[in-house]
Parts: sequence; structure tokens; C-alpha cells
Amino acid sequence: MLKIGYHASHEQFAPSTLLSYVQLAQQAGFTAGSCSDHFHPWSSEQGESGFAWSWLGAALQATTLPFGVVNAPGQRYHPTIIAQAAATLAEMFPERFWIAVGTGQALNEHITGERWPSKTERNARLKECVDVIRALWNGETVSHKGLVTVEDAKLYTRPTVKPLLIGAAVTSKTAEWVGGWADGLLTISQPKEELQRVVDAFRKGGGEGKPMYLKVQLSYANTLDEARQGAYEQWRANIFPNNMLTELRLPEQFDAAGQYVNLSEVDKMVRISADPAEHLDWIRQDAEMGFERLMLHNVNRNQQPFIEDFGAKVLPDLLKSFN
Repeated sequence: MLKIGYHASHEQFAPSTLLSYVQLAQQAGFTAGSCSDHFHPWSSEQGESGFAWSWLGAALQATTLPFGVVNAPGQRYHPTIIAQAAATLAEMFPERFWIAVGTGQALNEHITGERWPSKTERNARLKECVDVIRALWNGETVSHKGLVTVEDAKLYTRPTVKPLLIGAAVTSKTAEWVGGWADGLLTISQPKEELQRVVDAFRKGGGEGKPMYLKVQLSYANTLDEARQGAYEQWRANIFPNNMLTELRLPEQFDAAGQYVNLSEVDKMVRISADPAEHLDWIRQDAEMGFERLMLHNVNRNQQPFIEDFGAKVLPDLLKSFN
């Protein structure tokens, strides 16, 4: 069954504001939610970074929507803590919470003062964390020494139904790798040919038949100029290649890099349109590609008109067509 979600961007809005947006989104007809887990925003202009795990408890209580979060265990978070946090939410809100895990970005993870590892080492560390989390959810007592260390850990509060442990991937190489161990795939919207390569790689790596989720990066406003300018102001620092996004350390560095981005570059990575019908067509293509949960992130600051207009003009056709 297709679910259309509202993505709550903690980098861009205060937690209290985001809580009101997800409530509005449910009233408008959105059928799921997701949020980002950042310590720093991508740019100084975004200007927020609320703690996702505190907020998730409130959002799950304030709505009846299922929610997910993208997380990077291994450096800023010890995997035992993530296992406990996810287990608690899944126990309180059965079958409404999922977690996607990835290797993270230096922007958030370097705050511990530890060395920022290479991508190969981060992959290996993530897989260790996944194994630790799953063992704890299974009720095992875990001791592990590797790229992460665990001693005598056991979870006493566990959900009856474990949350899905989704693999986050941007590139086809990473998607193929997560296909072998994840319960599903989470990726981001990008040009169709590249997105298809990610899907194919995930299935090739062992993901055939597993659920696929897509975070759709779009900009919708009253006019095309407003939508384009809003995307440029808020999201131009987040359109660089993944190997650059993961290495910069400070919002100010993203600000500096963003000075060299023009509007046409933003157009390539964000779906910009003031026409709900055009957005509907794009999202329909995502669903036809096999994504069963589409998390819509309107990257500009005009959230209420986006929620209301999509609730009236986009969601009904999509949910009717695919459910």
C-alpha cells in the first residue's frame, strides 16, 4: 500500500513548529511522516537542529501516523543507545516506527572529537552497529569488540514487533551493499536514470521484494520564481556529490561552497514547480518505480500552503491510483 509522508526537517524549523506541521499534514491527508536527525543544520540560513528522538515521541503521540528517522550509529550515537531508543518508541507505538541507518556526515558526527573514518571503515562500523542493534532487539546479552565496543548489554524493554531497520543509501554502490543486510531501502530523489540505478543495485544486492522508501526533495510555492528562490536559499548547500556532503564539517563551510551554486544546479536535484499537477506526475513516476513510501520534503519555508495544496490536489489522486 502506498503511503505519502510529510518530511519534518529539523534543520529548518523549530521542533514546536514541526509538530504543528505534522498535525496539519495528517489533517490534510498525508499518511506517514519522517524526520531528519542532525546536530548541525546544513547551512546557517536554515538555522535549527532540534533533537529528533525527543520530538519523535511527541509526534507519534500527537498523530496516528507512522514515522521514521534517518540515523548514523557508531560515533555520535552508541548502537546500544539507538537500539534502546528505537525499541522504546516501537513498544509505545506498535508498528508505527521505523529507523533508517547510514554512515552519516562529518557535519554531525565530528562533534565527538573522534577521527572521522574513511567511507570503507564507516561502512564496516555501521554493519557492526546493525548486528549489535538486532542482537539486542532479539533479547541477547551483547559483548562486542571491534570498531565499536559493547560490554554486557541487554535490553529489558523490547517491542513485540521489531521496527524495520532500513538501509540509507544515496549511491548505487551503497544501495547494492545495503541490499544484503537491510530490511529495506531509503534513498533520495535524483535524476530518474540515477535513481533507477540505485533501485536496480539494491535489488541486485539482495533487496528484491524488500520495501523501498524515497525522500522526495521538492520546492512548491505560489509561483515558479518563489519556488526556485526558496529552494536556492534553503537547499543549495545540500546538492553536492555525496562524497563532499559527508566530509565538510561546519555549516559555514557549506555556506561557503553554496556561494558557487547557481539556480540551474539546484534545478537538477530539487523538483521545482508551482503546478501541483506537475508534482503529481513526478511522484506518480516514483510510485511506478516501486517505491511504496514517499516522504515529501518541501525544501523552502512555505510549509502550510504546500501541505494544504498537496492534500487537496495531489494526494487524493495518488492514493486512489495506487491503493
